[in-house]
Amino acid sequence: MEHKLSIYTILLLLVCIVTGSACKKILEQTPKNSTYDEVFWKSGRDYQSAMAGNYALLRNTLTSKNNRYYLYGDAVAKNYFTIDYTGDGLEGIQNGDFTFKYNVQSLGDWSMFFKTITMSNLIISKIDNATDEDLSDIDNIAEFRRRIKGQALFIRAFTYFQMTRVWGDVPLVTEAYEDPITAPQLPRTSATDVQKQIEKDCKEAAALLNWGYNVKSERAVTANKGSVYALLTHLYLWRATMANLNSNVPNPADVQNADTTLTRLLAEGGYSYTDTSNYYMTFVGRSNTATSPEGIFQLYMDDRTQEGSNAHIGLEFLRSAEYVSYFGNNARFWVPNSYFNNNYQFWYWNGSQWTRPLDTLDVRYRKNFDYVKSAEPMCRKYSNVVYRNPAQNLDAYLSNDMVIFRYSDMKLLQAEIALYKNDLNTAIQVINESRQRNGSHPANRVDDTYTRDDLMYEYIVERGKEMYLEGHIFFDLLRTRMYPNFVDWLSEGRFARGGFYWPVSPSLFKENRFLVQTSYWLGKI
Repeated sequence: MEHKLSIYTILLLLVCIVTGSACKKILEQTPKNSTYDEVFWKSGRDYQSAMAGNYALLRNTLTSKNNRYYLYGDAVAKNYFTIDYTGDGLEGIQNGDFTFKYNVQSLGDWSMFFKTITMSNLIISKIDNATDEDLSDIDNIAEFRRRIKGQALFIRAFTYFQMTRVWGDVPLVTEAYEDPITAPQLPRTSATDVQKQIEKDCKEAAALLNWGYNVKSERAVTANKGSVYALLTHLYLWRATMANLNSNVPNPADVQNADTTLTRLLAEGGYSYTDTSNYYMTFVGRSNTATSPEGIFQLYMDDRTQEGSNAHIGLEFLRSAEYVSYFGNNARFWVPNSYFNNNYQFWYWNGSQWTRPLDTLDVRYRKNFDYVKSAEPMCRKYSNVVYRNPAQNLDAYLSNDMVIFRYSDMKLLQAEIALYKNDLNTAIQVINESRQRNGSHPANRVDDTYTRDDLMYEYIVERGKEMYLEGHIFFDLLRTRMYPNFVDWLSEGRFARGGFYWPVSPSLFKENRFLVQTSYWLGKI
């Protein structure tokens, strides 16, 4: 897919393709223009444009509503960052109350997710029926078909995976309904069945896509076989422990599937660690293989092509003119001291007594945070600021990709799989490798005196340092059952009742009589 298309071209395309966004039905997201098919889907370039639109829709979905991807995956675990009150009630989610009007109407609304899914369905349907004549402007038509369909399947699978982690049961649709009048109103499908479809889509996508990239600029920002295997690994681990909320025993079949999938990804994907001297390159713009070989899948947000973001979550943390010329000394989002105490303190024998110093040697502590001595420390993980008005240093955009899957994430998952298999030695090796490469204090190592539970705690601490503000933390805590140590509002009883799932916005019930509210929130909304 050519990423030379400007964002303006993509947005114009989306206006055509996603007409009907104000419709009430879930599936009323396809064009109403009866002449649409007569002018589109007639060339390979049309499919490239549609695929670019599919990625743009996914990005818009995850960044909408205050960067919802990070709010679902990080913000609700309030020990990791704090949201100050400004009047909208967004901070309420950090106490486990998802019923504030703004939160339930915005973050509880899954419409944008279904726009992305509908677009994927449309591309899959069209490419399956495209003739060779339609694609005559493409050199290798067979490979092009595989690539377009594989990427659309991946986007559909990833979107549904995110939805099942946020809402549990969701409506499942895999058909492309070109006439919105005939699109059915759908009930919620069990998360178990939705995840079976995710697995099916991933396996089909993996068979269609290749390892690596023919075009350097597409690296990590379009899906390949490695992206699919990373998603499958996360799916299997989520399913292994979250299919039965009343059991803490992982499903061995899914653990084994995760192990097999991850092993192949690491062996054949061609990914490796970013050298810590180039730490920020992992999160800056389009990945360069030489300086940032970690990227497996990320959403393109590079202002070199005017596709940065002035609503990036990183801007919510930045403070002072040192980072953005016209910002003051306060930010709405900040890092509480409890995060540092929970994740960077370690027991250390100084020769006369045991102490708990902060591990200030760790490169992630040194690179990711500033103003650490203040009452409201700052996260600067995403701080590649570009001014659209450079003459006056105004109109700040962040040129930082949204990283979804990367190599360090996958390497750490090896420890989790090992712990589910009671292979403590492998878990010790993985945790220590991560700490050593990041310059952690030598005393902050684990050894064979640690129990399995001790190691799971150390593993989740390591995830909390490595994957900070990458949309994984809360889901990690749920999956590993480590949430009682970090999320005070989530009791074991509430967890067992699915009380971490989000309610569905009441606006979605108006035209769909088959929808039911998330069980935990019945009578509360």
